[in-house]
Amino acid sequence: MPQAQRRPEDDAPTPSQAPPGGTRIADRRSREARLERRLARDLGRCIRDFGLVEAGDRVMVCVSGGKDSYTLLELLARARRRAPVPFELVAVHLDQGHPGYDGEPLRAWLDAEGHAHHVLREDTYSIVTERVPEGKTTCSLCSRLRRGVLYRVADELGCTKIALGHHRDDALETLLLNLFFAGSLGAMPPKLVSNDGRHVVIRPLLYAAESDIAAYAALRSFPLLPCDLCGSQPDLWRQQMKELLTDLEERIPELRSSMLAALGHVRPRHLLDAELAAARPPARGDLEGFAAAVASRPSASRRRLPLAESDGK
Repeated sequence: MPQAQRRPEDDAPTPSQAPPGGTRIADRRSREARLERRLARDLGRCIRDFGLVEAGDRVMVCVSGGKDSYTLLELLARARRRAPVPFELVAVHLDQGHPGYDGEPLRAWLDAEGHAHHVLREDTYSIVTERVPEGKTTCSLCSRLRRGVLYRVADELGCTKIALGHHRDDALETLLLNLFFAGSLGAMPPKLVSNDGRHVVIRPLLYAAESDIAAYAALRSFPLLPCDLCGSQPDLWRQQMKELLTDLEERIPELRSSMLAALGHVRPRHLLDAELAAARPPARGDLEGFAAAVASRPSASRRRLPLAESDGK
């Protein structure tokens, strides 16, 4: 009896015989796809809820070289391909003159991924180290200097929006910092118009969990750049707020999700702000007039917390 001819696929391993490396790669890709979908949903909801991106926008995405800004740029590029309205993206990276800085891995990645980008150099590091005493927090001054540069560059590039990579955990840590140290209730808004009305800052990742972003960045192997200035301050109160939330969430599951929901369900009638009380409408009154009264409150009455200012993700 003639022997059946053996086909190449007969020698292919069955799933149970597949090389371990192939299984690991498939699992990694599956986890990456799941994380990307979840993060994309978070970003999409935030954009829709607050109208962060509009037709014809030219969005300047601030890329610091950290996990958050890489993720923001990738997700916005993904959203742009699928969006019902046209908008542009341009990535901007600021070399602040930190000792040992090497931005080449970021430049190479931007080129390889095909992102339109600009890399600038402004030595804000020397100004910060000169003006801030040793051992003091540098975040406030560094943030203000960086913000000024980014506003100027946005004008030069004709950008209508400035996108930052702040996420859910950043907003919650800012909430606690303001509550504990400034005696005020405030976090990070998803959309912020500058005092002169010329610039609009957006934070599309505010619904996204830092743990998801960190996992996604690790799976994507983004070439992260260290921040030597901030990294030299391990005892920042912001870091301690992060540790506090982590400790509490071990005992209160979904704590961060609940706190984020609270930021979207504010009950002014149950607070103790006398100015709000004076502007308060009836229970079913003119909400637009109430909002206008709140917005017209003099800025001098609002206490600012330097530690809570962090605009350069």
